[in-house]
Amino acid sequence: MSLIAPTERGRELLERLQAFFDRHIFPNEALHEQQMQALRAAGNPWQPVPLVEALKPLARQAGLWNLFLPHAHKGEGGVSNFDYAPLCELMGRVIWSGEVFNCSAPDTGNMETLERYGTEAQKTRWLEPLLEGRIRSAFLMTEPAVASSDATNIECSIRRDGDDYVINGRKWFSSGAGHPKCEIFIVMGKTDPEAARHLQQSMILVPRDTPGVTVLRPLSVFGYDDAPHGHMEVLLENVRVPAENILLGEGRGFEIAQGRLGPGRIHHCMRSIGAAERALELMIDRLSARVAFGQPLSAQSIWHERIAESRCMIDQARLLTMNAAKMMDTVGNKGARAEIAMIKVVAPKVSCQVVDWAIQAHGAAGLSQDSWLSEMYAHQRTVRLVDGPDEVHRNAIAKLEIGRRARRG
Repeated sequence: MSLIAPTERGRELLERLQAFFDRHIFPNEALHEQQMQALRAAGNPWQPVPLVEALKPLARQAGLWNLFLPHAHKGEGGVSNFDYAPLCELMGRVIWSGEVFNCSAPDTGNMETLERYGTEAQKTRWLEPLLEGRIRSAFLMTEPAVASSDATNIECSIRRDGDDYVINGRKWFSSGAGHPKCEIFIVMGKTDPEAARHLQQSMILVPRDTPGVTVLRPLSVFGYDDAPHGHMEVLLENVRVPAENILLGEGRGFEIAQGRLGPGRIHHCMRSIGAAERALELMIDRLSARVAFGQPLSAQSIWHERIAESRCMIDQARLLTMNAAKMMDTVGNKGARAEIAMIKVVAPKVSCQVVDWAIQAHGAAGLSQDSWLSEMYAHQRTVRLVDGPDEVHRNAIAKLEIGRRARRG
């Protein structure tokens, strides 16, 4: 028996999800691209994609909805991280598929945040419509003027004024803020610059239509704008929201961020492994189909080495990811922080390398807009920065190792 075999429930969910992909996702990849191009040609790609909207009810009817949520909320979710990992890996094979199952970032992290830290009123107002898929959300943390890899640098101000908070700041790479159904922002800023370093920050709920909120522009990644959700630059000018919109209380923002980013990081890694698996398959297919210098490219020893190395790296990354998922389920996100940091370093690096080799196998075609690989490379290279760059996670791992050694004497 495999050490990473899913539970009976996880196996049953994976079989159903695979069947859904075989029937509705994989056969419709070309249609999705056609619909996106049609929206661009019409001058506005920031619209719901008809195919995705049509598939959402089918996914919900199939019981493949809100799979990411480990703690059930009124019957939604309740799938362990360990069982969700293979499901998320499958979603990683098709960039846009997560939204079909209400399992796409940043909504997943925002919903987990509201479920863990929100008041009942906040859950009723925002979590439940998010779980139903009626609205979408954005997470506003990164800022252009500071090194946001250190969250204590954040300059956005959240100032108490009577029964309200007034927010001023500029955020960017705010994923999800471009989607027309985005109705709520979770904003991180400083409520008390004079407090202890990790107690200065707070998180607050800001409705998208609040006066003073301006979405300035989408930011592309290697030329990809990732419409319709996008990565937006957002200006907050004297944005006033009720005091009850604060999450958990003043000074708890850093604590919430750590709790939110743990699951988000491992979700990214799960998807990265799915992307790497598909890239390896495409690599092998291409090498087997193309002949150069009198023999199939797959007969050349350099490609034997790259195929073998890809398989080793992908399986190592998967084992690390499943171990981190199990740790999260058994000892909690904080107890699994080393395992989460390790996989956040390893998985996107592995995926970048495998996708890069697959591009090399495809030659010029791998660089073109006709190839899934070029878009996936842009996405996987991004994962090495989102939710903390590699260097930050390596630093955290090293500190934990040094501390562990010191305790052992």
